[in-house]
Amino acid sequence: MKKITVLMIALFVCATMASAQIATTSAKSYAKPPKRTKRYVITDFGAVADNKTLNTKAIQAAIDKCASTKKGGVVVVPAGTFRSGAIFLKQGVDLLVEKDGVLKGTTNLDDYPAIQSRWEGTEEMYTASLVNAVGVNGLTLSGEGTIDGSGDEFMANSPMRRPPPAPGAAAAPRTPGADAAAAAAPLATPPPAPVAAAAPPPARPAPGPGAGPGAAPGAPRQMRGRPRLIGIQSSKEVVVSGLHLHNQAIWCLFVLYSQDVEIDGVNITAAHNIPSSDGMDIDSSKHVHITNAFIDDDDDCISIKAGKDADGLRVNRPADDILIENSHFAYGQGGVAMGSETSGGIRNVTVQNCLMDSDNWTPIRFKSQPSRGGIVENITYKNIVLHGTREAFDMNMEWRMVGPRLPDSNPLPLVRNVKIINVSGDVQNVGSIHGLAGSPIQGVTFENCHITATRGFRLDHARGVDLTGLKIDVKQGEPVTTTDVQ
Repeated sequence: MKKITVLMIALFVCATMASAQIATTSAKSYAKPPKRTKRYVITDFGAVADNKTLNTKAIQAAIDKCASTKKGGVVVVPAGTFRSGAIFLKQGVDLLVEKDGVLKGTTNLDDYPAIQSRWEGTEEMYTASLVNAVGVNGLTLSGEGTIDGSGDEFMANSPMRRPPPAPGAAAAPRTPGADAAAAAAPLATPPPAPVAAAAPPPARPAPGPGAGPGAAPGAPRQMRGRPRLIGIQSSKEVVVSGLHLHNQAIWCLFVLYSQDVEIDGVNITAAHNIPSSDGMDIDSSKHVHITNAFIDDDDDCISIKAGKDADGLRVNRPADDILIENSHFAYGQGGVAMGSETSGGIRNVTVQNCLMDSDNWTPIRFKSQPSRGGIVENITYKNIVLHGTREAFDMNMEWRMVGPRLPDSNPLPLVRNVKIINVSGDVQNVGSIHGLAGSPIQGVTFENCHITATRGFRLDHARGVDLTGLKIDVKQGEPVTTTDVQ
């Protein structure tokens, strides 16, 4: 308890030091959706809170009725547990999950139609999320209640399931690529046609399988994977606040091709045996502000993405102007990660005033592959407290190189202009910076950082790395080892 108290005091001090800088680093535009008051309670449309009745039609009926009125309103999930498949919010409709209310996803994939989306950086038909908002401007998702993706139940029924770790035990080592295989494992049930009331706006098609950079669009690839929890696509002026998001079957809060997004006070938790259970994935979106979040999951707590390989280069939409602050990132495979889908570029991201602990694998993480392309630049991590994480830093431009190697992009992906300021704590390993021989990582600067670790910092293929502001205390080996570093 004493250690936790000291850490929280340290985090408070960091936050105070940075408070004067927040105004200059905050997102340029915050979401200000209209205030809607007329309530459409789902039980008035036939929804039953018995944790077994399929309520998809009743909830969608409430949404459709709300959307049909001139001023719109708020669809309300009251106290109780309501099972549902995919629902589709519409213009003028907010969603409120009240205290003790639970919107809980079914585990029948036939309850989730395939829609045009993006999966791991490639545009394709993919399983709809439990809650979907496509092309909606001015949207609020809020409440003290819970949206539950039933990811634990999906895993219990999966042939690739793995048991959760014992309480207090460290997670077992993973086989490279196993989580991705589990996430995208093909399913025998063919995809159903989307219901007419829930059909989202059409999106541009993705290139067919095997298409290279610059290829003309073809028939979209189609995937049947587990449903994400919340999918926000091509939307503006969006607020997500206060909700408890739990046991996502796969990615939890997915924001794609959207702007002016405010995410405040969201609590995300997932069992540690649910693969690819990212907390938030911000994909080719801009003007995004995330604050007061708590995330504990089985993949990156937050991942910033911008498309992958040939299709990501074709779309060429960056993730830009993102502020993440005042948050706690507990267990996960990363704290706030850039990539690995970097093809459209990731730029102008600030992560500040955060605590990262609880055996998190790599709080400060960059990942890409030679086939990705794209520039990751102007990234700042500051006022970060680390405690009991596996590493502090990981910048890996050859991350998870499994399966057939794709042709290198031309030009290669590039990471440059990274500032790491006031980052301190105790970790197992300091970590690594691993660039490409043909595209070294450039311009990484440390200021007022102090890391205590068992093992040190490995650097290769890097240029302009300034370690003068990084103090390292290690128990084993050299604090820093370098190869092809200038």
